[in-house]
Parts: sequence; structure tokens; C-alpha cells
Amino acid sequence: MSIPAGPLPVPAAVRRATGGARARAVWVNAVGGLTFRLDGPGDATDGGADGGARFCKWAPAGAPLDLAAEVPRLAWAAAFTPVPRVLGHGADAEGSWLLTAALPGASAVTPRWLALPGVAVPALGRGLRALHERLPVHECPFTWSVHHRLAAAVGDVSALGDPPPVDRLVVCHGDACAPNTLLGEDGEAVAHVDLGALGVADRWADLAVATMSLEWNYGPGWEGAFLEAYGVAPDPGRTAYYRALWNAGP
Repeated sequence: MSIPAGPLPVPAAVRRATGGARARAVWVNAVGGLTFRLDGPGDATDGGADGGARFCKWAPAGAPLDLAAEVPRLAWAAAFTPVPRVLGHGADAEGSWLLTAALPGASAVTPRWLALPGVAVPALGRGLRALHERLPVHECPFTWSVHHRLAAAVGDVSALGDPPPVDRLVVCHGDACAPNTLLGEDGEAVAHVDLGALGVADRWADLAVATMSLEWNYGPGWEGAFLEAYGVAPDPGRTAYYRALWNAGP
């Protein structure tokens, strides 16, 4: 997963869905999905908080990305915490797309925040804790349980064994890697994006993945600062289990 080094072709479905807006690829994920920032036609009425900008996510057909599943999750979560507002979605033979209004803030892996991990990492921990506190477990219609994930896994899960006892049920983000938190000018978390797997699970399902992503983005040695800011002691057993489950996909 990375910020593209240069311009990328815009899929035809994205061009149709965005009404001729100027599209610039801002993110590429590991399975071929693309995210485009849009400026131009349509912004005056459909834009978000970021000066009218919009974003369009596109997933190629056959990729393990269910953009349609994100639509009801965003609609539900929006009542409790800042998430993107859906402007449209659809699919064709080549892939699927999801159009959203922009939010304030910038990804925690933009060059500014990559250069300031001492600011960004604690903000990520506080931001995830705030998300877990805001989203009401008993009102959430979605699950991200171990049973649900094992049934959908594409990798070998035979060595996983029994899951650890639940520490605390929360509504998990489902992909709490660093790029999916937006930080404001003051360096604090202001919103979350990419909630296609949002659902109820043990909080360590998020924490294990969030801390795993820190080394990818900021280098080694930041896990303790994240967990301290979140407000929890390290748990090597749960961390190892949920990282292994994550790696089994999808």
C-alpha cells in the first residue's frame, strides 16, 4: 500500500461516476485498488469539507475489496463519529467504485506526519480509542468476529488454534492501519476512512493490526507509544493471534 509516484490511468467507471472531474491517484493498495482525489465539475454541490474535493475508490473485478459493504457501514457510523459521506457507488464488469465527500485533515502517512512519528503515533492511539468509545456496540448491526473472519479466510488458518478470550468488545474499524486515520493541523485524529470491514469484535483485532502497521510506516519502536496513548498494556498473545488472523485474509 503506498502513495503513487506519478499519474495513473483513470478507470472508465471512475470517469463516468465523477462527471469529468480532474482525477489524481493518491493511493494504491496491495490488491490493485486505487483511490483518486477529484477536483472540478460537481464540486460546488457534491463536495465535502475540504474545499469541495471528493474521493473515489475503485476496486478491480475479482479483487477482495467489497466497496458496497462500506456504504451501509459509513451511513451507520456517521451518526457517532466523523467518516466520509457517501455521494454514490456502483459497479460494472471492470470493477466497483465508491464516491465520497472529502473530510478535514490528511492521512497520517503523508510526508508531514511520516517525518513526525512522535506526534502522529500517539495521535493514532488516541484516535482509535476515541473511535472505540464513540461507536455503540449494542447498536451495531455488523460483525467482525473471529468466527466470521475464519469463514471468509483465504489463507491457511489450521495453525491458529482457539482464539483468546475476549478482552473487550468494541465496534472495530476493521482496517486500523495508520493510513486510515486523518490528522488535523494540530496533529490530533479528526476522522477515519476505509471502514468496509467495520464490525463488533475484540478491540485487539484492531490494536494488533494498528500496531503492526506502525513499523511499515514509521519504522520500529513505536508500538509502546501507541498502546500507551490508547490506554492499554501490551498483550503479546492477543496481538500474535489477531495478526495471524489478519494475514490469513481476506
